[in-house]
Amino acid sequence: MESIVSLVSNEFRDPFEAVSAEAALVRLLFAALLGAAIGLERELHSSAAGLRTHIIVSMAACLFTLIAAEIMAQEFPGATRLQTDPLRLIEAVTAGVAFLAAGSIITSGGKVTGLTTGAGMWMAGAIGLACGSGLLPLAIMATVLSILVLWVLGRVSRRIARSCEASTADENH
Repeated sequence: MESIVSLVSNEFRDPFEAVSAEAALVRLLFAALLGAAIGLERELHSSAAGLRTHIIVSMAACLFTLIAAEIMAQEFPGATRLQTDPLRLIEAVTAGVAFLAAGSIITSGGKVTGLTTGAGMWMAGAIGLACGSGLLPLAIMATVLSILVLWVLGRVSRRIARSCEASTADENH
């Protein structure tokens, strides 16, 4: 029993090699906060994927990035050299988020809905990757620009749609 307690306590003593525990926490918190910013905008528009989904997507991408950094920093006894390719991480997160995003896209009666929500989840994944990599300024810039696109262009898009509907109604009368 004593050896199990010792083993468990050793696992928590100094678990991080590439990134400090404090930096990992800050990165995860930023991923959650920035994912929430995009998710809140989607939530306000009653999208299928809102606040919680975007937070979890962003945090998961961040966590995968932190895990990859830790794996790359570890030494593997007997291994001649560890081959690492950070692009594989980006591809894996992108594929996983694309799978989730595809689930939010619905085609009904010739109309497609959910594309913007899917794109928002994809962006949340990218923001999480940036946070996990320690690129917090880049993640913040991407979040601000995403919210501007979603909010400002969403208003413009709705205004154009109303104008088109009015034109069509006038033509039919």
